[in-house]
Amino acid sequence: MIPSCDGARLYVRDTGPEDAPAIVLIHGWSQHHLCWARQGPLTDLFRLIAFDLRGHGASDKPEDAAAYDTSAPWAGDVAAIIGQLTLSKPLLVGWSMGGRVIGDYLSLHGDGDIAGVVTIGSPAAGGKFAPAEGMALRSDAVNAVDSYSEDQAKALPAIIAFLKECSNHPLTADELAWMTGLNMLATPLARRVSRLREYDHRPVWGAMTKPVMLIQGAQEKLAVPPNFQQMVDACNDPVIHIYEDDGHMPFWESPARFNRDLAAFAEQTMGTG
Repeated sequence: MIPSCDGARLYVRDTGPEDAPAIVLIHGWSQHHLCWARQGPLTDLFRLIAFDLRGHGASDKPEDAAAYDTSAPWAGDVAAIIGQLTLSKPLLVGWSMGGRVIGDYLSLHGDGDIAGVVTIGSPAAGGKFAPAEGMALRSDAVNAVDSYSEDQAKALPAIIAFLKECSNHPLTADELAWMTGLNMLATPLARRVSRLREYDHRPVWGAMTKPVMLIQGAQEKLAVPPNFQQMVDACNDPVIHIYEDDGHMPFWESPARFNRDLAAFAEQTMGTG
């Protein structure tokens, strides 16, 4: 466990050679570090750091909304991981809300201590700053309000519906059960406050001086094309990979391809030691 900026402790899974180039994997909304289980083969070449964000998984779960409603605590989580593990210019990889957390980090700490960024299904802005046409395209199968209800009889089916919308290829019964368990470890408070945050990281992405790779599933039902295009437009000459047959989680649906793409980008930005 690593203490963050406000003392909240973060659960960290640190695998691969300690002296290898480091990749920090940041999960999405209501998710868990074990969503990256299929990236294990990357430890042949890289040090993989996967952690549970505050309010999620095995990390501490502050009961004050102030622990979730601004950039500072999320940015502090990433800075704590980099600093306390003494990572030298790691590559930051963020899925969905994980990309927003990277934007939070960049907004307060800049990109001087990292080698580059990869985002998967991550928007550049949220709330009133997100493209209006995106809301009309998002799946209506997910009941956002119920997903962060304190009543688990409401939250559980909402989370299951959300997970089913994350992939284009139907999850097996075992996969859905496993992911549901992981997602229900996030607190309703963390889900609600983090989901309702309004933010605009377009200037942050525009100011990036390090390489950026954007990965998007063409069958997205959540981070839909207008939101992805907003992210593309915000970045300076990003590397772009479109996974034609995947939805919101190409790292899970097409792990072999994802691992190749990530390894190639990491080698370009960091080398392999």
